[in-house]
Formats: sequence, C-alpha cells, structure tokens
Amino acid sequence: MNSDAEIRIDTPNAGIICKSIGVEGKRSIPRTEVNIDCSDDNLTIRISASDINALRAAINSYMRWINLVMELLEMV
Repeated sequence: MNSDAEIRIDTPNAGIICKSIGVEGKRSIPRTEVNIDCSDDNLTIRISASDINALRAAINSYMRWINLVMELLEMV
C-alpha cells in the first residue's frame, strides 16, 4: 500500500526553488517516487512512497531543502 503526499507552496520564488531542488528530485530516494512541478508562483511536490516511514523521510528532506533555499534567498 502506497502512502502519498502533495506539498504546495505559493511563492514568487517558485522557479528558483524548483531549479534548486530539481537536482534532488532526479535522485533516487529508496522506496519513493517524487514529482516536482513549477508554474508561475506555485511549487508542487508530489511524493509517493511504499511505506509511511519512507514518506516521512522524503517530506522532511524536501522541506529542509526548500527551507534552506528560502533562507539563502533572504540573505541575498
């Protein structure tokens, strides 16, 4: 049974965040599939995992990466 999550973030920096974490989206995370979409001011990350623990780990990783990019943008 798969566990799924969708994260949507509305931000004018969606394109920058998408490019920054897009590399991570192409990497293979064990037991998960990730799809990252960007359009205008919207970032959507869809995660499907084979179990809840893998889903939690993937969500935590992507949220940390997004937070890091947003913090760096505030510094510039």
